[in-house]
Amino acid sequence: MIVWLNGTHGAGKTTTSALVQQLIPDSRVFDAEKVGETLMDITPGLPATDNFQHWPPWRPLVVETARRVLDYTGGTLVMPMTVLVEQYWREISTGLAQHDIPVRHFVLHADQDTLRGRIAGDTVLGPNSPFRLKYLEPYAEAARTWLHGEAEVVDTTHLTPAQVALQIVEAVKG
Repeated sequence: MIVWLNGTHGAGKTTTSALVQQLIPDSRVFDAEKVGETLMDITPGLPATDNFQHWPPWRPLVVETARRVLDYTGGTLVMPMTVLVEQYWREISTGLAQHDIPVRHFVLHADQDTLRGRIAGDTVLGPNSPFRLKYLEPYAEAARTWLHGEAEVVDTTHLTPAQVALQIVEAVKG
């Protein structure tokens, strides 16, 4: 099984994924961003883009990597990864379904003010990251048009990461 944690930057995906992994026996965290980082390391580089998700190989490589890891380890993969383009989500979810891999898709949601505050106070990536801030509006648009209809929405605005993780694990086990 895959527990996919979607949502924009500042929603708490990375922190929550580590906590979810601790609560689900025989689970591992697989950050699909590492697949994108591998593609970014190709030299000479792939065509210029502002987001590795736009490279066509990224989506099937995420599916294939997840499939191969699950074939090898079994258990559950917890995948914290923002996917805001509906076509990309469809490619990934369809690819996983073709391999009979069940996916529980959660969106960690917070209101725009909360997200801006979290990004402003980030001590890991630095405060007010322009990269992170530029995804707030695309997230809001995806949430309005398709994303919240495709996933189980967990409002993280007034919850701690531990509370969010527990809510996700209870939903998965329920």
